Amino acid sequence: MNVWIARLTWVAGGWIALVSTAAAEVRLPHVFGNHMVLQRDAPVPVWGWADAGETVTVSIRGQSQTAQPEADGRWRVTLDPLAVGEPATLTVKGANTIELQDVLIGEVWVCSGQSNMEWPIRRSLDPDLESLTASHPGLRLFTVPRKASAEPQTDVDAEWTACTPRSVRDFSAVAYFFGRQLHETLGVPVGLINTSWGGTRAEAWTSAEGMASRAELQPILDTWAARIDEFQKPETQASYEQALEAWKTAAEEAKAKGEREPRKPNPPVDPTHHHDRSSTLYNGMIAPLTPFAIRGAIWYQGESNAGRAYQYRTLMPALIRSWRAAWGQGDFPFYQVQLANFMAPKDEPGDSAWAELREAQHLTAETEKNVGCACIIDLGAIKDIHPKDKQNVGKRLARLALVDLYGFAGKVTRSGPTYRSMTIENGRCILHFDNLGEGELRGLSGWYGDPLRGFAIAGADRKFVWAEAKVEGDTVVVSSESVPEPLAVRYNWADNPNGNLCNGAMLPAYPFRTDDWEGVTAKNLTP
Repeated sequence: MNVWIARLTWVAGGWIALVSTAAAEVRLPHVFGNHMVLQRDAPVPVWGWADAGETVTVSIRGQSQTAQPEADGRWRVTLDPLAVGEPATLTVKGANTIELQDVLIGEVWVCSGQSNMEWPIRRSLDPDLESLTASHPGLRLFTVPRKASAEPQTDVDAEWTACTPRSVRDFSAVAYFFGRQLHETLGVPVGLINTSWGGTRAEAWTSAEGMASRAELQPILDTWAARIDEFQKPETQASYEQALEAWKTAAEEAKAKGEREPRKPNPPVDPTHHHDRSSTLYNGMIAPLTPFAIRGAIWYQGESNAGRAYQYRTLMPALIRSWRAAWGQGDFPFYQVQLANFMAPKDEPGDSAWAELREAQHLTAETEKNVGCACIIDLGAIKDIHPKDKQNVGKRLARLALVDLYGFAGKVTRSGPTYRSMTIENGRCILHFDNLGEGELRGLSGWYGDPLRGFAIAGADRKFVWAEAKVEGDTVVVSSESVPEPLAVRYNWADNPNGNLCNGAMLPAYPFRTDDWEGVTAKNLTP
């Protein structure tokens, strides 16, 4: 056995080895740290590294579990379920001892996606007021740094912090408002793991096994394979060198003439390190977190995949299943944020890639177990792809969790109205809905009782026109004199629609269509 001769010191809430002549010390990934939250009422895996032959003991609240490292040095124990209580100390002992202080037991959520999940409090609505009141000792934050990797990683360089006015400013606003609602409603600690990166595609967040599991996703893999092959060709680098030499000559000539220097050519980009390549963000920002015990995940992404919205119908289920396979916790809850309204409104009904992406998100929620979708079709902005109202986004995600997981069904309205079915009678389309609201908040109406808008209708010619729509009991009746024999209805089917149907809780109805006619993104398969 190697001898541990390092001196440990306490710096900024963590143990740091100042001097060491051996690699025998027990180590933990950074997702385990001071101030962390462990998932309550569930088995809790704890893992790390040590020398083969060591015995590692993990202890908390009088419970101890032991393990011996495998040949590669990795060890793992699984703690029996823990209950909410006073802050605890987690002790890991081998050749050395690690003590993690101020460990809470509560609810843990992974929060992921692109820029609208990454968007911080300081750039959202009311950042000054929100920061002032953000002293929540029972709410803990963990932000995974951006990292793309060609291979699955085992650790991230991050640490847990308590939620304070200072620490919250750069944290994900959607994650914070979701977590804060749970924390205040349930009265238990909440841990939020923010792992997000703006401008990224869903395939980058899906494991390699997940991408390979569906033939429909093969065009994505083929595209990146072709780009890698092109990058690795000797002539690719030679072409760049030629362009660089030509630029040097042109720059010298421009300098001699006192003219502006031409733009320097960019070197070819290595696709294997691209943050949009398949699985690179899963490898760098998701794999290191598994199998840390969690309650579920929230997800805000889709803008970067809108041009391939039909493919998203397959891609999102593959992503969700790949995460669930990696965590090994079964079908844990996974809640998406449906894309907000964005871009200039259009005067007439038409096709929309963003509408098709919203449909793909909703279909995933309908077909995959324990998957939900929060509608925010009323919270967007014409000119800003990053709408600032993240408070209501967080609340709408929290509604899904409170109703589905935490016993508030019948007390809290889960969402806005969702289309269920249509019947056609005498030239009128009668639409039936679920999620009409709870108790005295039940019912359908236009926003503040205004006449309904946002409905379009079409006949056999598939040409949609704006329609008249009225609430009749628990249904909406849609018709148009110009379409005497209607076949299909669409609602809020646009990049930035203006429909106003809601339930008694004033939660917006989900965009929908009753037809299955081929959309504008159906044949788009490659990034």
